[in-house]
Amino acid sequence: MILILQSKATDDQVDHVIEKVESLGLKAHLSRGTYRTIVGIIGDESKLSEERLRSIPGVSEVVPVLPPYKLASLEAHPEPSVVNVSGVQIGGGHLGMIAGPCSVEDADRMHRIAKSVRDAGANLFRGGAYKPRTSPYAFQGLGEDGLKILREVGDEYGMPIVTEVTDPRNVELVAKYADMLQVGARNMQNFVLLTEVGKTSRPVLLKRGMSATIKDLLMSAEYVLSQGNPNVVLCERGIKGFDTITRNLFDVAAVPAVKALTHLPIIVDPSHATGRPDLIPPCALAGIAAGADGVHVEVHDCPEEAKSDGPQALLPDQYQELAKQMRQLAELFQKTISPLPEALA
Repeated sequence: MILILQSKATDDQVDHVIEKVESLGLKAHLSRGTYRTIVGIIGDESKLSEERLRSIPGVSEVVPVLPPYKLASLEAHPEPSVVNVSGVQIGGGHLGMIAGPCSVEDADRMHRIAKSVRDAGANLFRGGAYKPRTSPYAFQGLGEDGLKILREVGDEYGMPIVTEVTDPRNVELVAKYADMLQVGARNMQNFVLLTEVGKTSRPVLLKRGMSATIKDLLMSAEYVLSQGNPNVVLCERGIKGFDTITRNLFDVAAVPAVKALTHLPIIVDPSHATGRPDLIPPCALAGIAAGADGVHVEVHDCPEEAKSDGPQALLPDQYQELAKQMRQLAELFQKTISPLPEALA
């Protein structure tokens, strides 16, 4: 960590800064320039609080040398992490192909959609049993009944299950049925929820908040990692923009930007990012080309009857064509789509 002192800092203030640092068992390295005086701090920075350092008279700026997301950073783990979701690998050249409807509906429909996306090449099935909705009057999901349907469908078609958990009180229940716990965009900074999913052994799919910076996303991942759960997959699903032509702004540049900062895998969700079926395929392919470790796509066999987000879902035959293109692109970039686990398939 580096402390940049005010240009008018007195000798007494400089001495006080050094004394404060050394009182914590750290070393202070003083460098006086023509216009700036800098104090470099060497040692265990966990003993320091940036807020307290800024409050010391004479200190102008506090500049961390290491990122605050220590466990998520490349410094902590130089090699890309590979997250194993009940046999399906995501990261390190392995692509996770997540597909399914926005919400869990009746069992027959879930079976039809699961079979179609599995046959197309998806290796993880998704569906929301608990739905955080803007309106309290909108469909909120089937709860545990939905989880039971998901588990039944996953077992039938040999696909690990991804579903969202929205309440810290439901983490244990959802983990009982799901292979991967999703923390949605609205809950990305629900730190109590992040702490609870971090205590489980289930892999976590963490979606970027609609107004969140990349640093915000990585700090949220740090909450999960700090609880002992190393299996976090990030998801770029669109951020707030000013243009209304798409549902959100698909920040495809976030993929390589994130990979320059963290070892965690990152996938893209063009369904929520664009909200338009005609834009989902090109954006999905752009995500893979940018280095994404997978693609999350909503699929429904009758979007006009969907309980939620029907307008942004692909039809099964549209997903089949997209999956074919994604496989071809994956081969071009020498990546593999992780096969379904033999124990389930």
